[in-house]
Amino acid sequence: MTYAILKPRRQGMARANRQKISTTIAPETNTFLKSLIRQGKASSLADAIDWAVAVVRRMESRRRLEAATAAYYESLSGEALEEEKKLELAAGGVASLVDFDGE
Repeated sequence: MTYAILKPRRQGMARANRQKISTTIAPETNTFLKSLIRQGKASSLADAIDWAVAVVRRMESRRRLEAATAAYYESLSGEALEEEKKLELAAGGVASLVDFDGE
């Protein structure tokens, strides 16, 4: 199947800023994208592609943040590391209540 991306998903994204593409996708990808529309996560195939790409970009951002955080903690020693552990315990419980994906 071939699709063209035509309609903006995000608010504030001007229609003129959209890139029109034409591509062929696997049948299971088509099924997945259409399921996003049925679930109400997207209103069109273009929106479904934007939604899926946003999920992947969020995952990549989290991976980079995780790597940077690990590098930061590995660079700490002694007193600074102990202070960070105390802060982690204090903030950890509250952070678990936050839905960062809005799902």
